[in-house]
Amino acid sequence: MTSSRRDRLHIVLAPDSFKGSLTSVEVARALGEGWSRVRPNDLIDFAPLADGGEGTLAAIAETGGWEWRECESHDALGRPLTARWLISADHKRAAVELAEASGLSRLPEGEPRNPIAASSEGTGEIIEAVLDAGIRRILLGVGGSATTDGGSGLLRALGAWYRSDAGGGLPGPIPHLVAMDLAAVDIRLHEVEMRIACDVTNPLLGDHGAAATYGPQKGAWPEDVAALDQWLAHFADLLEKASGTHARNIPGAGAAGGTGFGLLCLASRMRSFELVPGIDVVMAETGFDDRLASADLVITGEGRIDDQTAYGKTALGVARRAEAAGIPCIAVGGAVTPEGLAALANVGTLALPVLDRPMSLEDAMSQAGPIVAAAGERLANLIEVGADVGQRRSDRAAREPVA
Repeated sequence: MTSSRRDRLHIVLAPDSFKGSLTSVEVARALGEGWSRVRPNDLIDFAPLADGGEGTLAAIAETGGWEWRECESHDALGRPLTARWLISADHKRAAVELAEASGLSRLPEGEPRNPIAASSEGTGEIIEAVLDAGIRRILLGVGGSATTDGGSGLLRALGAWYRSDAGGGLPGPIPHLVAMDLAAVDIRLHEVEMRIACDVTNPLLGDHGAAATYGPQKGAWPEDVAALDQWLAHFADLLEKASGTHARNIPGAGAAGGTGFGLLCLASRMRSFELVPGIDVVMAETGFDDRLASADLVITGEGRIDDQTAYGKTALGVARRAEAAGIPCIAVGGAVTPEGLAALANVGTLALPVLDRPMSLEDAMSQAGPIVAAAGERLANLIEVGADVGQRRSDRAAREPVA
């Protein structure tokens, strides 16, 4: 990039959240703050993103044209809470985030995880509130869940009936489940157009399924993983029979602890249903391509750029779009592993850690805002150096006689 110090660059800041410390909106603002210390005349375009998990609503709301709504719901362990969702200005569309009710982030910090008991029912309660508001076009982001219940809790909130030989239903995977029926599922689903923002392609069961892949992140011990996978297989037998749908092996069925599977089994009851890569959905909702078209540089990032980045995370999604548009792209991360570095290098993006010195994870998270701002400042200084080098080369070329 060979622009002079006086040239005004259009910088698009399109990070994901740094989970546990900063939302994507806060990351973008911190990067912009640091950048502007060095290049105050540049045009900074804030385009915070998400991949369907926690922070999706915040990224969409930042674009304008949406209003926040609240409803009463329950967390993954059945405790009451107030959950937020978005309604479009024309009141025709809603955006819902599973993590708002059924997410790990909603459970008290330091509390022992209980993946065996965790339920997605609270997310179903939010969907019911959306339907009560008269909305039939729903975007649902399913990342960040605390659950491995196959979506059974969500379906129960929508009217599914279960019978257990242990006596009634309990939060989480229903013990000793022997029968289920979908006859009483909310009839309003027939009018619903639902898009699921999903960043994983796992099936429901097996070594790459919901329990084996994501259960340990939610506190599941090896014996829990085996029990959950066995329960999910039994639940799949019953739900597929009740719905007349074989969905356990569809890519994305294992999303959000199998919530993708539960919703896939309801798809025939909806006007339309699709599983869409989360980053693509959020980019569309935020008009990312239009912003990219006039950009000189894109800066993206996420809390950790690692081997998972290669599987459709935000940084990779941004890097691919930037490469296709011929726009230089830099990614920043709280941590950058060789695998993450390679995944982004394959699409022409340089990945850099935001830390400039060793520190503990606790200190890094507590100082995340200033650290990210300092990273933005360093990136702007690099651009300044590049501009100076380019100008010097141009000036030298102009002075040299033509042979």
